[in-house]
Amino acid sequence: MSEPVASAIAGIPFPCRRQRLPTSRRRWLLEAGCGFGAVAATALLERERATAAGMAVRDHRPRATSVIFLYMDGGVSQVDSFDPKPRLERDAGKDPRGLFKVDATQFNNVGTVLPSPWGFRPYGKSGIEVSDLFPCIAAEVDELAVIRSMTSAFPEHTNANYFLHTGSGLQGRPSMGAWTTYGLGSENDDLPGFMVINGGLIPPGGLDNFTSGFLPATYQGSVIRPVGGGLANVVPRESSVHKQEAKLDLARRLDRGFAAAYPAVPDALESAIANRELAWRMQTEVPGLLDVAAETVATKRAYGLESEYEPTRIFGTECLLARRMVERGVRFVELTCPSVGTDRWDQHGGLREGHARNARAVDQPIGALLADLRQRGLLDSTLVVWSGEFGRTPFAQGADGRDHNPQAFSLWMAGGGIKGGTVVGATDDYGYRVVDKPFMIHDLHATMLWLLGIDHTRLTYRFSGRAMRLTEVHGQVIADALA
Repeated sequence: MSEPVASAIAGIPFPCRRQRLPTSRRRWLLEAGCGFGAVAATALLERERATAAGMAVRDHRPRATSVIFLYMDGGVSQVDSFDPKPRLERDAGKDPRGLFKVDATQFNNVGTVLPSPWGFRPYGKSGIEVSDLFPCIAAEVDELAVIRSMTSAFPEHTNANYFLHTGSGLQGRPSMGAWTTYGLGSENDDLPGFMVINGGLIPPGGLDNFTSGFLPATYQGSVIRPVGGGLANVVPRESSVHKQEAKLDLARRLDRGFAAAYPAVPDALESAIANRELAWRMQTEVPGLLDVAAETVATKRAYGLESEYEPTRIFGTECLLARRMVERGVRFVELTCPSVGTDRWDQHGGLREGHARNARAVDQPIGALLADLRQRGLLDSTLVVWSGEFGRTPFAQGADGRDHNPQAFSLWMAGGGIKGGTVVGATDDYGYRVVDKPFMIHDLHATMLWLLGIDHTRLTYRFSGRAMRLTEVHGQVIADALA
């Protein structure tokens, strides 16, 4: 409150300062009526402000309140994971150009038809077939809606990653995590609403995959490591809280003074103020968030924190931290793959060894995450999404690799609002092209927002003369995947 306003209020001779008389219920309601009206007016004005700013007003009851996005960097082969194709065995070693139309690939090194090195088996009550690469995820298959008919518009990692994360193949658009927190905010004032747990592999395209783009900068993703302190300078350097508060107050007053002198100052300044204050609060919250010592031995063992394989320990820690984040109200959490001892799912050669290493790193932790969320009653309110940026060819690149294939790939969703034990869409006999219910990344984004209670066509932000949205002018909810 400013000093002039405070002085003016102090000078008003309020009756309650002169006498303390009993108040009847009728008189109390009469005098408090303006207060009730103000509460209602505030809610209406807030809704109007949110709508004018492009922020979402929930259109229906949300099925989920938070998202965990398990990003499989590099493009997992669909025919080696969640889309079994026996035809590859029958036509193994044949030239695919004599069997179906082969389009240009990233490297145009077209080898022969390459069957999967792994077998597929049905799991759960649903009997969905899953590759032997993922026994732990397969044990949770009745929680999954497997979408076998996803497509991408881009055959190259960087553009495909921008498309997956932002709905555009070009750099600079807001990430889906930024759009989510812009529309819904965060349930924890002491942690960012959008957090990225980086196991070491930043996606091709870099940090722009997590950017706020043209949205206010407070909605950008905050990158944290699953080891050590997690963040730089998370431990205060000042000798006392009072010194730290004094520094923060000085910086705040300087920034506010600058903003008052220049009313047209960009959002960056207001966001810098908000981010600085949040960073101060995070110094109290983050150390406790990262401290998994209080977790039971059984929990840590289930996530793979005691595994002899270091990548499993890293990704297991990521998954455990993701659960701890959604428990604390973080709205959107993305996990990247570990960089130690593994590689991206980008096996242009050495498919068997590369996919096996990567699966070993993520399978046990993801299975544990799903089971742990369910046991704690969090799976019903948490949407878990597993996906890479595109798929891979059913024929070899060289002798033992697979090239990029944006025409077909698989992903799965689980948790809040998802119809578990479901398969949606289909590819041809070779897993090369989608033949039933093709979906694009815009459809994935529309579905994620719908489950959070948002109509994707209403979540807009005015920029460059028009109302922008995550799904652009595209997108339909994948209704078959919904409970």
